[in-house]
Amino acid sequence: MNSVVIVAGGSGSRMKSEIPKQFIEIKGKPLILWTIDKFLLFDSHMKIIVVLPENHIIVWQGMIEKHPEYRRLLVCSGGATRFHSVKQGLEHVLDNEIVGIHDAVRPLVSVDTIRRCYEMATLKNSAIPVIDIEDSLRKVSYTSNEILDRSSVKRVQTPQVFNAEKLIKAYENCLEKNFTDDASVFECYFGSVQLVEGNQENIKITYPADIKVAQSILN
Repeated sequence: MNSVVIVAGGSGSRMKSEIPKQFIEIKGKPLILWTIDKFLLFDSHMKIIVVLPENHIIVWQGMIEKHPEYRRLLVCSGGATRFHSVKQGLEHVLDNEIVGIHDAVRPLVSVDTIRRCYEMATLKNSAIPVIDIEDSLRKVSYTSNEILDRSSVKRVQTPQVFNAEKLIKAYENCLEKNFTDDASVFECYFGSVQLVEGNQENIKITYPADIKVAQSILN
């Protein structure tokens, strides 16, 4: 069975919004629901677990009153950090599942990207979507800076998809460090992860300009 943990811990600070950014509406639908729709298009029977800060659950409940078709989704409260929030979500996942972890504010992920991730994880236990970097890069230290070979660097996206039994074990056994994503947790315990092609549009909605991009594409 396929499952996905949708991590929705963001606020509206950088968005300069009074409401959490995952609940900002585009065409009358909150961002988080646009995101969830992409996974349902991939697999309409997928188990979906939404992880929210405790004080956002009441916002979710009000939203579901307007969108009752999403009432079947599992919802749980998150932890103090993203690491702990994902761990909370994984409590609702079974060992025999293929589980993805996805940012709630990435509604522009393509169904093809999702499919590539789940197919690779089914075969190889992990799959991380990445895209090429087009800008020039420089490594900066206190005393100097130098050009980096951008062909050896990739930009990482979500969903990051894994054999659930292995990901759960990694979260249980890896002490929390400065993990920036789920791939780094998996890698800490099991070693290297598999890379697949992402899609350029799959940005994380963070700033007001990102909303305009999302509106244009989702329209």
